[in-house]
Amino acid sequence: MNTANPSSSRKTQRPLPNLAGCDCSQDPFAALPPELRPQVAPPMRGLRQVVCPGCGLVYWTNRATDLCADCERRGIKAPAAEDRTENSS
Repeated sequence: MNTANPSSSRKTQRPLPNLAGCDCSQDPFAALPPELRPQVAPPMRGLRQVVCPGCGLVYWTNRATDLCADCERRGIKAPAAEDRTENSS
């Protein structure tokens, strides 16, 4: 009985060669000036890094509140903007 895994016999897979005359591997926007080319969306679009005012957890969020989910679940209130300015003086 042959117990060897057939996929293990293939050490590496060769990449497919570029076809001569095929435009699919070239940049379709190469003729456009850089300002007119489509922009690539950043991978973390809309996220910001915040520190939870309740527990100090540093995390990424796209929500309007800075409270983490655990503190929000426990009912901890975020300090209001005017409270922060009064305490700093």
